[in-house]
Amino acid sequence: MGQRLDLNDELVSLLGSTNVYFQPPATLKMKYPCIVYNISDINSQYADNRTYANCRRYTVTIIDANPDSNIPEDMLDAFPYCTYDRHFTAENLHHSVLTLYY
Repeated sequence: MGQRLDLNDELVSLLGSTNVYFQPPATLKMKYPCIVYNISDINSQYADNRTYANCRRYTVTIIDANPDSNIPEDMLDAFPYCTYDRHFTAENLHHSVLTLYY
């Protein structure tokens, strides 16, 4: 699995803009559509009484004013270890939450 900066580059390429934010502070004014992601867990696999491999789990939120955005489907197609979690609306923006192992 890759590093976080590699993931950031792939998300920027997928979105087609630099509106990709890793753990943004509350004071940051985001531009939409955007992707916000953070590390939610590290999955460790063990062999021979030691850690064999670590894989980070990210929570990825796609925020868009368009309720019919194709970005979540594009992300599911681009990343094999990505699953759709939920959708909600806040402040007239549509939030699609996905779980990604990278």
